[in-house]
Amino acid sequence: MNIISYNVRGLRGGVKRAAIRRLVRRHKADMLCIQETKREQIDKAMCQALWDDLDVGWEFMPAINTAGGLFEKGKGFILLEGVWTLENQKTYVVNIYSPCDSQNKRELWESLKQLRQQHHEGLWCFLDDFNNVRHHFEREGVSYRGGQVNNINDFNEWIADIECEEIPSARASQT
Repeated sequence: MNIISYNVRGLRGGVKRAAIRRLVRRHKADMLCIQETKREQIDKAMCQALWDDLDVGWEFMPAINTAGGLFEKGKGFILLEGVWTLENQKTYVVNIYSPCDSQNKRELWESLKQLRQQHHEGLWCFLDDFNNVRHHFEREGVSYRGGQVNNINDFNEWIADIECEEIPSARASQT
């Protein structure tokens, strides 16, 4: 299964939509998950333009003002549950856009951890913009204060708690 997860930082221009469509074609994507659409609404015409197909289904969480917004073929995430027929496995795909402030970030992590514990059987795939890094070197030119170091440590601990592995991305190096 090929899944594309992409933080578009705004989905307004036709050039960006065309680039996404090319990306979907090139990688023969089975699913497209987009973070930070910065849109209050996405309609069928836009989905068809992104996917380059008339037969398309989608879920969407609107942006608040110009922040966030999730789209993919609660609170900060969209959870899709189904059966991966090739493997005959229950599968959960979670598209996440995390808040930037530490308290709300931790609340989101806890919600996701509880979901993972409630549905421990099956395959899980977290597609994300966690607005967090796992290592200091992932943010060049940034000085770290105590709270930011705690965020890194807490984030890595959360990843270990939910028994998640970070798989290499095709392009980006951000977590």
